[in-house]
Formats: sequence, structure tokens, C-alpha cells
Amino acid sequence: MGINADHVQLTLDMEPGLAERYGSLKEAVAAGVYRNGLKRVAGKLYVYPGNLSVMLSDDGQRHFDLDLLEQYIEAFDDLTPIYYLVARFCGDRFADQSDALSRVQSLLEELPGLLANAGVKGKKR
Repeated sequence: MGINADHVQLTLDMEPGLAERYGSLKEAVAAGVYRNGLKRVAGKLYVYPGNLSVMLSDDGQRHFDLDLLEQYIEAFDDLTPIYYLVARFCGDRFADQSDALSRVQSLLEELPGLLANAGVKGKKR
């Protein structure tokens, strides 16, 4: 993926250890569902609480599909499932880039002093 003017850079402030806290996307969703109340979430998603509970378990009979995931995120403004995916699949790349940018900023702040110590004078305007 190249960089061009048509792309927008996104900065995320995520909790550390999110990918380690949950073993799967389903676990991240289930934690949010139970935190918000199983009956309340089931009502917003138009499913029976028992069915929702089975969907979030490792039952294998019923599955929590992507349409329900979208409805859940929209209804409860819970971005944890999205953050989990970003942390799991992009976390190292974001961390490396962030570390590199921090290092560049630090070097730029040190540069005038280093140049002065080296006897390099800037052009006068």
C-alpha cells in the first residue's frame, strides 16, 4: 500500500495489551455484551438472550455474524472489537512507525544544539 494524497492518516489511542487480553474477536465482543447486559444487548439486536449467549459461546451451532457485529458497535458505541482487530493485525506496524516518528522528532529538537557544538552556523536571512 503506497502513500498518496487520497489516503487519510488515522491516529488511534488504544489500551495496551488489548490483543493479549482477548483470545479472539468473539471474546472481545462477548466481554462488551456482558458488560452492557445480555438482555439489553439482545433487545437492541433483536435476538433472544439465550440465542445471543449461544452465538457468543463455542457452541458451533449458532454464529455471531458480521451484521450483528455492526449493529452492536453502532448501538453501544463499543469500538473495542475494532481496536482488538487493529491491535492484533496492525499493532506492531503502528508501534514501529510511532517509535520512529518519536525518534525523528527528538533528533530534530537536538539538531540545532548539535550543529552549534560542531561549529556549523546557519545562513542569515
